[in-house]
Amino acid sequence: MTHSEFNPINPNHHLGCYPINLPEPLNISFGQTSESSQIPFNRFNRASFYNGTICWQLPSARRKVLDKILEQVDRGDLPGAEHTKRYFQDMYRRNCKARTLEASATAIFLFLRHLKRKAIDELAPIERNDIEAFVELEQERGLKISSVRTRLNALYAFIRFLSDDDLVDPQLLLRKVKLKLPQGLPRAIAWADITELMAVIDDVRDRAMILLLLHTGMRIGELPKLQVNDVDLEARLVRIYEGEKNYIGRVVYFSDDARDAVSAWLKQRNRHKSHLFYSQGRSRFTYNGARMMFVKYLKRAGLSHKGYTLHCLRHSFATELLNAGMRIECLQQLLGHSKLEVTRIYARLSEKAREQEYFRAMAIIEGEASDGLDQHDY
Repeated sequence: MTHSEFNPINPNHHLGCYPINLPEPLNISFGQTSESSQIPFNRFNRASFYNGTICWQLPSARRKVLDKILEQVDRGDLPGAEHTKRYFQDMYRRNCKARTLEASATAIFLFLRHLKRKAIDELAPIERNDIEAFVELEQERGLKISSVRTRLNALYAFIRFLSDDDLVDPQLLLRKVKLKLPQGLPRAIAWADITELMAVIDDVRDRAMILLLLHTGMRIGELPKLQVNDVDLEARLVRIYEGEKNYIGRVVYFSDDARDAVSAWLKQRNRHKSHLFYSQGRSRFTYNGARMMFVKYLKRAGLSHKGYTLHCLRHSFATELLNAGMRIECLQQLLGHSKLEVTRIYARLSEKAREQEYFRAMAIIEGEASDGLDQHDY
């Protein structure tokens, strides 16, 4: 049997493999089901053999996103379509997350459509003014400057890939378009507001989720991934085996009230579920579900007008620890930051030390001023 021959009863043809010529069709099933079905023609499906049965595994979320992006490139008639497809395949091989793939695709597709409107059919003639015009276009659309910078960074990553293959002028990377972002403060939740918020949470699961986020500083994307075995109630710690942004695992700790809340939830939860938190009809909780839950309790507590989000719980965690005197290097490890400079942002939000220094200095100044007045008091 040669590679050019096609055997309709051999599903390995769909994977590009031709190991054997089967005498009769094999049973085919999807995932854990046993229903026979026709083999889907999808190059992202994988097959495994068990008891003479080929079990087809459905593609992962990353595979689905990549497949959708490649399909959009084919349909879009964009400049440099083949190079664009190679770039996203390279991102997939580098294990970029599904959200990263989607965000990059949005930025790059917008830029390529911008080139197409200017009648540019190839990537080679890209110039700095093309990038500047794209940035201005995004700003005119009303995007926040932080969102524009995120898209600009995604575009420059694409240009770097093209430059490595000598497809664009490397000078584009030597003098980049830079955007000046306002250095805002992280928004932490006032402790009085946290007290009001916790007072209206009557659901055992929701209370455990909010307290874990507040007292561990976890990213919201890390919470739904927690397995029951990742939490050690006796040691009051959580093992995060893979960080949400940088893939770096870490151990975080929680307080007694968070332990009591999680313990109460463990007594009520379905023991057959592997994830610590889950919603009705799902194996685990989702980010959107957590966000909607938090918004509900903000409204109930009368705090909707203050602009708090779930991520503010992480800011509150960092601020309170710094105010309590924790070293910033230790806080960096708990937050899972790769760079200390990121953690230093919270130092600007930590008020206690500056407050004490300010009033100590003012007391000295006022004391000296008072002494001066006394000397001229006849």
